[in-house]
Amino acid sequence: MPYRFEFDSLNKILLLRVEGRLTEELFSEFYRDGQKHWAAHNAKMSILDYTLVTKVAVSTDFLRRFAHGEPAGDVSTRPRVIVAPTPLLFGLSRMFQMMGEGTRPLLQTVHTLDEAFAALGVQSPHFDPLD
Repeated sequence: MPYRFEFDSLNKILLLRVEGRLTEELFSEFYRDGQKHWAAHNAKMSILDYTLVTKVAVSTDFLRRFAHGEPAGDVSTRPRVIVAPTPLLFGLSRMFQMMGEGTRPLLQTVHTLDEAFAALGVQSPHFDPLD
């Protein structure tokens, strides 16, 4: 599976880890699945981790459409963080963040998972896999 969801039930963090080739189809798929997990687990915050992504095949037009689309869940009070370790992923993630500021005001982009935990104000979270 090119992505997997995990959940920290103490801090109510939904974590999505993506690996391998990131495509528009994969992005759309994990976004739909993420909406379901977000609602089912009443997540208070989320992390999208691109650390294991090896190739990116996503256009800026595609990201623009997603950024201007309806976000999953309550984004006005529930922070979300994108972990983007490479210059390309960081740049695309920041572009997505800036284009979607009006609909996703609490979205941040960082380089590492530790930075994501710090941005969310959590220490040593424990994640369990979700089906």
